[in-house]
Order: sequence, then structure tokens, then C-alpha cells
Amino acid sequence: MDVLSLLTPEGLPLWAAALLVVVSCLTSAMTAAFGIGGGLTMVAVMIPLVPIHALVPVHGLVQLGSNGGRALLQVRHARWDILLVFAIGASIGAVIGGMVVVDVPAVALKLGVGLFVLWSVWGRMPAIGEGNPVLLAIGGGISTLLSMFVGATGPFVMSLYAHAKFTKEELVATFAGSMVMQHCLKVLAFGALGFAFGAWLPLAATMIAAGFLGTVLGTRVLRRLPEHIFRTSLKVLLTLIGIELVVTAVATLVT
Repeated sequence: MDVLSLLTPEGLPLWAAALLVVVSCLTSAMTAAFGIGGGLTMVAVMIPLVPIHALVPVHGLVQLGSNGGRALLQVRHARWDILLVFAIGASIGAVIGGMVVVDVPAVALKLGVGLFVLWSVWGRMPAIGEGNPVLLAIGGGISTLLSMFVGATGPFVMSLYAHAKFTKEELVATFAGSMVMQHCLKVLAFGALGFAFGAWLPLAATMIAAGFLGTVLGTRVLRRLPEHIFRTSLKVLLTLIGIELVVTAVATLVT
């Protein structure tokens, strides 16, 4: 058995594993530069390649490492007061998610997330940065609960923060910290539910390393990106993601 075969879980072709590593680098660069989009893109690529039972837990493990690297690089900009309140709600959401993870249709949650993202971008969303810890804790709980089913809830979390009074660096760093907490709780929950992460660890570690490289490149882009271009790009990305979630959910329901 060669070294490359040791990096791939049983049943996953080598070419698929290599593709996931490359995509991990690119999606991490995307999120580091624009704050959003990488996690959902990664899920979209993983869906036809990874067994359905492994999709959410493996994605959570990879995103934990990817967001951890980004949070480390941008830690000096993070809003720790916001992260503390988010963590309280996220912990509650993870406990509830672990109890009901098999009972709620994922398509319904995907539709709900998509509609929420679109409303938050184009509707009137309270500004978390102006001091609404209750709303932030609720958002942390709901997003972590949803993450147990749909994997990537970054757009949900970013939509909570998008109207807050952050600089672009604070926004990306605080978002990264929030996602580290969320994915860590999710991995712990799936581990408690009995998912065997061991077979996926070599590939996940390689994807995380590639993701860190992408984070370094994306952070350089962020530093050079004018504030108004960053905000406009974020709004466009959130809108496209929201539309994609709604359309795919509706398509699933009508077929």
C-alpha cells in the first residue's frame, strides 16, 4: 500500500481526495478575502464525492481547521466580547442539535437558511455590534443547530454580523472565531454520536494544511481590498448564496 492510498478513506478515489485538497485551498482563500462563501462552496463540492453519512462531520472537521488558521492569523482584530456571547448560544444549539439531528428534514432547514440570508441582506437586521447580546446568543444557538444538518451555516452567521459596526478586519476575524467555536462543538457532538473520524483524519489534515495556505493568500488580498469594495462584494456573495439555497431546496421539494 503506497503513502497516497493511506491519505484516502476507503471508497474515496485518489483523484477525488486530490480535488478536495485543492478546493480546500481555494475556498479558504475566498473566505479569508471576503469573509464568506468558502464553507458552502466546499459542501457543494463534497456532496457528490463524500458518503452522505460522513458529509457534515467531515466538513465540520475540515472547517474547524481552516477557520482556526484564519482566526489565528487575524486574532488581533477579533471582538472577544461578541465571541463570548456567541459561544454561550452555540453551546446550547450544539446540545439540542445532538438530540434531534436525525429528526428534522435537511431540505426544510436549507430553505429556512436561504430565506433568512436574503432577508438579512435586503431587509432590516438589528446591528449586533450596538449591544444586543440576547439576539447574538440566539443567533449562535440557531446557527449551530442548523450546522448539524446543513453543514455550512457561515452565511447565517455572517448575515448576523454584516450590519454590525465592525471594520472589515474585525468582521472577518470575529466571524472566523465564531465558526471555530461552532465547528468545534459540532465535531464533539458527532463524536459523541459515534461517528468514526479516524479513517478521515489523514485527508482532513491535508485539506486543513492546504486551507491554511489559502488563508495566508486570502488575508493578503483582504488587507489590500478597499472597504467599499469589500462591503459590496459581501452583499453580492450573500445574495447569491441565499438564492442558491432557496432554489435547490425548492427543486428538491418539487421533484
